[in-house]
Amino acid sequence: MRQLLSAPEILVAPGAYDGTGARLIEALDFRAVYVSGFETSASMLGLPDVGYLTMTQMVTRVATICDVVDLPVIADADTGYGNPLNVRRAVQAYEKAGAAAMHIEDQTFPKRCGHMLGRNVIPAGEMAQKIKAAVDARQDPDFTIIARTDARTTKGLAEAIDRGAAYHEAGADMLFIESPETEDEMRRICAAFRGIVPVLSNQIEGGRTPLPGVRKLEEMGYALAIFSLGTGFAAAKGMKDYLDVLAAKGDTREALHGMVLFDDFNRLIGLDEHAELEKRYQGVD
Repeated sequence: MRQLLSAPEILVAPGAYDGTGARLIEALDFRAVYVSGFETSASMLGLPDVGYLTMTQMVTRVATICDVVDLPVIADADTGYGNPLNVRRAVQAYEKAGAAAMHIEDQTFPKRCGHMLGRNVIPAGEMAQKIKAAVDARQDPDFTIIARTDARTTKGLAEAIDRGAAYHEAGADMLFIESPETEDEMRRICAAFRGIVPVLSNQIEGGRTPLPGVRKLEEMGYALAIFSLGTGFAAAKGMKDYLDVLAAKGDTREALHGMVLFDDFNRLIGLDEHAELEKRYQGVD
């Protein structure tokens, strides 16, 4: 993970909320996977990202995805699930699950998705203690601690940048200044930390931040772009299209062109590998 982040080219990490999505990301030669709390809450609970998801539920999903792919997994850890002592436990659990990086944010609880309105932040000093606890708790020095601030929306960009600097001083390996609203703001964020600490951009289709494309993000100075929710949005559209056809027509033949069909899907999820394993361990008379 650290080698990828230190490379001159930007690292692109699409979001996966299940093992199938993670396999697709790996098959298309992306070099990292992102696991969001928003999509885990939506897919596991059918509920919005407003604090319902527990650490145990999120760690279980992270472990599943880490088991499926041989890529570094960057995982959302919300607010760290409590105070600095809870943050310590979260870091230990995410490391054991196999994650390469996790981010924690400075929101009050209950938290909200970073592109929703109504977010509030805790005092910067309180968050700095969470970062220190996270750094102290990790066992692998390569495990990457990412500090996120949600201060931009309610307190302005200058406050968000000041908080980023404080969180880096507390030990964060990377900064996540959430939901800048213009490309100029994005450039100001990158300029503030260029040569000091890498920064990431959260790209959400329909969210509060511009979507300038990977090459422009790289030119701005971002080290990492997470396309955190798009796979979930695309999957929901695909499912709705399929169900619309079934509801209207009473069959699904008109939906076949928009689907991965049975044999291809089985190949995607590894059936061929399991068939080879079955052959290897069959009894011989």
